[in-house]
Amino acid sequence: MLTRKEVEEIAFLARLHLDDDELEKMQGELGAMLEHFGVIAGVDTTDIPPMTHAVPLELPMRLDVVMPSLTTEEALTGTPRRDGDLIVVPAIIVGTES
Repeated sequence: MLTRKEVEEIAFLARLHLDDDELEKMQGELGAMLEHFGVIAGVDTTDIPPMTHAVPLELPMRLDVVMPSLTTEEALTGTPRRDGDLIVVPAIIVGTES
């Protein structure tokens, strides 16, 4: 079980202002969490291989094949505004031109 002083230190580090009732409630809740983590830590996992996901996950990769890319004209087709080979977008920073 956590002491009140420990809960106060945790609240300070988390930049939380807790009144007396909240400190008491947190003392019980954080203590219960730590007990639960203790139970989890006690589980024997020596024969369990490390994994990145709880379920098998296959990520098929496409072949890395060189293919022709779009021409500038194809890439700019359908753009609302352009200036030569550039796409013109609205300014998002105050004081800049578009």
